[in-house]
Amino acid sequence: MLTKLIIKQVIDSQRERLKKTDTGLPREITGFDDLSTHAFIVSGIRRCGKSTLLQQIYNTFNKTSIYINFEDPRLSGFDLNDFNRLHEIAESKKITTYFFDEIQLVPGWESFVRFRLDENYRIFISGSNSSMLSKELGTKLTGRHISRELFPFSYNEYLKFKNKSSGFKSFQEYLFSGGFPEFLKTKQAEVLMQHFNDIIIRDIAVRYNVKNIMLLKQLAVWLISNIGKPVTGNSLKKMFNIGSSASIMEYLSYFSDAYMFFFIPKFSYSQKVQLVNAKKVYCIDNGLVNTNSVSFNEDLGRFLENMVYMHLRHTNTEIYYFNEGKECDFVVFKNGAVNQIIQVCYQLDQNNFDREINGIVNALEFFNQDTGTIITSNQNDRFTIENKTIEVVPFYQYFL
Repeated sequence: MLTKLIIKQVIDSQRERLKKTDTGLPREITGFDDLSTHAFIVSGIRRCGKSTLLQQIYNTFNKTSIYINFEDPRLSGFDLNDFNRLHEIAESKKITTYFFDEIQLVPGWESFVRFRLDENYRIFISGSNSSMLSKELGTKLTGRHISRELFPFSYNEYLKFKNKSSGFKSFQEYLFSGGFPEFLKTKQAEVLMQHFNDIIIRDIAVRYNVKNIMLLKQLAVWLISNIGKPVTGNSLKKMFNIGSSASIMEYLSYFSDAYMFFFIPKFSYSQKVQLVNAKKVYCIDNGLVNTNSVSFNEDLGRFLENMVYMHLRHTNTEIYYFNEGKECDFVVFKNGAVNQIIQVCYQLDQNNFDREINGIVNALEFFNQDTGTIITSNQNDRFTIENKTIEVVPFYQYFL
């Protein structure tokens, strides 16, 4: 519990800091302009720019709003009762808009938000944990929130941030640097190493009371070194000598909730089959992979595959890999129907042509689709095979 004086001091000092902060590149997030009866909630991995986005929105309201970042150490111990003192400050200043950064750090926050929404306050929220936010939103804010996910810079945002043109050269740079803003500013690998550790310690170990931090780190390093590969709870259980696959699956869910890793299922019309099949692992950012992986063989194909997955994930949540004898990297569904069928190949040549083509043709036949795409590093081509059209397109054109 904090005094009203401390809360007011924090509000004032954070406001002064925001005045001096360069909010930089506007992010590709919309849908908040006319909200009045719904909370606008942004979730995403630590340090991807959520605070900056909130600040950008805040700058359009700053005369009639309060901004609070709950990671401020002076707010340690802030609880539900302190929201009442905060609201007294807001009322005294005739403020009707709140900005709450990293709100998941305050237990019970959703009760305060729901109550103030009922009083027509405008509320903007950020959080670093998808599961925690979803659970709380489901219990208290059903039908009263608009949610958006924020990721590290997309290729488009990277080009704007670095003032570069689309093409093979900028694609190669982005392939290994990724899109975390702070790293792109400093180019210091230590930034991403520290970021990797902060996610494991602060967003997972502390939050979920994980005792075996060494095991958690070893598992994270293994996953980040094996992007694009299938994993199962049983295989990881044996590899790390853990008593049950349930414990491993719990750890994987923590990584997923923290937006560090994503696990996509093999397509099946049976959800039961999807659950038992191996899932492929992908990482939020190639820079994080490049800096923290112990895989010393530079696998350009897997780096590109990871980058393609993340760009698909920006706007899609229903993504599968396909493997019915032959494999295709991604099948994307929208509104219950197949939207894209994609194969990823850094360079299509005589050594891999049959494998890549046969995999995507098999998927097209399975889903009764006419057109698929092979995303490459720098090739344009088109093939018609068995009445199926396959477009070969460079990454920097497909996602521009």
